Amino acid sequence: MTSNIVRIGMAARYSEAAVFNGVVYLAGMVPERGDTDMTGQTADVLEQVEQRLKEAGSDKSRILRAQIYLADISDIGAMNAVWDAWVVPGTAPPRATVQAALARSEWKIEIVVTAAQS
Repeated sequence: MTSNIVRIGMAARYSEAAVFNGVVYLAGMVPERGDTDMTGQTADVLEQVEQRLKEAGSDKSRILRAQIYLADISDIGAMNAVWDAWVVPGTAPPRATVQAALARSEWKIEIVVTAAQS
């Protein structure tokens, strides 16, 4: 039964988020601007994550799991610096970070988040 699944930001191919049984599932968030460095792209993506979570009735302190895809794993230090400043102290979620070929060559990062609603 899909009536209790709430989809946010639906397009023909995907939704920005889905909520089911108090859990928020975000689509992969990618930079809106591909012309910045890893620091700028990470900040951009994390801002989008915060906005999508807010729209779904959650926030970054409620993240249950994060999956981070980097086009070049050598950028992990720059990404971690932004992540560490962004994450709420005492609420760092389980996280995986891997190198992956991303859909656009200008993208350096994609983040997928699952969170509990507030």
